[in-house]
Amino acid sequence: MPGAALILHGVNLNLLGTREPAVYGRTTLAAVDRLIKEHGRKRGLRVECRQSNLEGELVNWLQGARREGFLGVVFNPGAFTHYSIALRDAVAAIEVPVVEVHLSNVHAREEFRRHSVIAAAARGQISGFGPESYLLGLDALLALGKRRR
Repeated sequence: MPGAALILHGVNLNLLGTREPAVYGRTTLAAVDRLIKEHGRKRGLRVECRQSNLEGELVNWLQGARREGFLGVVFNPGAFTHYSIALRDAVAAIEVPVVEVHLSNVHAREEFRRHSVIAAAARGQISGFGPESYLLGLDALLALGKRRR
């Protein structure tokens, strides 16, 4: 088994399925997590999903990712994307790769959503593919892991 990946869902993602369904769809966070775990299982990867609306809790999980044995993090910071220097610095400080993901195409939305303070510290960014953005993020982590061997 290639290892384990940590999936972090940020602020307001607990409202998936009911929050702005025209933008985010009707799929719940629980359903997204099941999809991600199944995708990981098919690739021999254990996946742990966590969600928080608390910036500090997300920072703690990022900082603990290596200690907990995760090969990398797929991270959807939600609205924290646009202004959380604390999360940006946590992503930059950790040794495991982080792939930033977003359900919607942030570049086709409001101007303020087009800027990510996280992106420059992350290994890459995937957006606009709905829940599949997470699956592409997992595949990216696996590809990064193969390159490091």
